[in-house]
Amino acid sequence: MRIALDGARDAGARVGLFDVRELDLPMYDPAIDPPPNALALAEAVAAAQGMLWSSPLYHGTISGSFKNALDWLELLGDRDPPYLTDKAIGLISAAGGTQGLNAVNTMEFVVRALRGWAVPLVLPIPRVGRVFGEDGSVDSGIRESLLTLGREVARAARQLSLAPITTIEAQVEEQRLDRE
Repeated sequence: MRIALDGARDAGARVGLFDVRELDLPMYDPAIDPPPNALALAEAVAAAQGMLWSSPLYHGTISGSFKNALDWLELLGDRDPPYLTDKAIGLISAAGGTQGLNAVNTMEFVVRALRGWAVPLVLPIPRVGRVFGEDGSVDSGIRESLLTLGREVARAARQLSLAPITTIEAQVEEQRLDRE
């Protein structure tokens, strides 16, 4: 993730990092008052033009803690525009084996459900034990791919911020469908 953030920074983006382990969010429950870390996450997401998401692959999907953090984005449902409307999202997964694309697909479903735009370049990183060394080394090909993804998210976020592509008509239709 840090390498992809470096790519976005190199492309002129201001970057920040939220680590779900440090957020220590309780299980999402709409009946409780949001904790400060959930509010901080929601505010940062609302202010962002683009994001990079990364999750390990656990049992064929994203980690539970990452999904829980995404559930807290429900706090953005009453914003104008709501959720991730017209935000560019880059997707990364890390797998011990070869099935990392499952986590990327899950994240892409969430991006779409929250009205964001996943950039076409995605990085399901297989066999992470061979890619990332305990000494901090990173496979050069994966390193370049991560940098490229970061730059691509920054570029797409700039484009989307210049001319949002979700029309008022589409927003109204999405709201109508949500009510049904």
